[in-house]
Amino acid sequence: MKTFFPEFKTSLLLTLVFAVLLCGVYPLVVWGAGQALFRDKANGSLILDQDGTVRGSSLLAQNFSSGKYFQPRPSAAGTGYDATSSSGTNLGPTSQKLADSIKAAVASYREANGLAPDAAVPADAVTASGSGLDPHISLANAHIQAVRVAAARHLSVDEVRSLVARHTDGPGWGLLGEAGVNVLELNRALDGAR
Repeated sequence: MKTFFPEFKTSLLLTLVFAVLLCGVYPLVVWGAGQALFRDKANGSLILDQDGTVRGSSLLAQNFSSGKYFQPRPSAAGTGYDATSSSGTNLGPTSQKLADSIKAAVASYREANGLAPDAAVPADAVTASGSGLDPHISLANAHIQAVRVAAARHLSVDEVRSLVARHTDGPGWGLLGEAGVNVLELNRALDGAR
């Protein structure tokens, strides 16, 4: 009993010290470093209009329904592109529901982009990413959609493909993954083109 109270006092004091350090000081230091060194990324990589209105994040896909815009990957997040419900479909390769949804998406993509009934379709055009919020599409997908977008906007295909090239992100660290086109940034550039 003689050692109980001193040990209790020591453990209580250490708990308080670590609570202040790990729940107060450390988060403030990390937040401050993020604000000082990576302000844009630490605040969500937001895309703003000239008047400061937030239009989205370069890290999250959003739906574009008009034919004059590039379309992102399909989304299984919530009711679609819901950042609070990030998820994939959780359907496996033997799922008939997955096969049927891909078949329907392929037919819809071909029709929307004026492709032949047997034309190859990029996988990212008809399958959701693991999060359902991937902001990028493949270059092959962007080049197919460029024809439709150019016609809808009365631009030349070369002008649209030039914008695609300017909004293409290379592989991570120069070697991880493939190049991709950020759909939101590209669509905003298109709105600024004309």
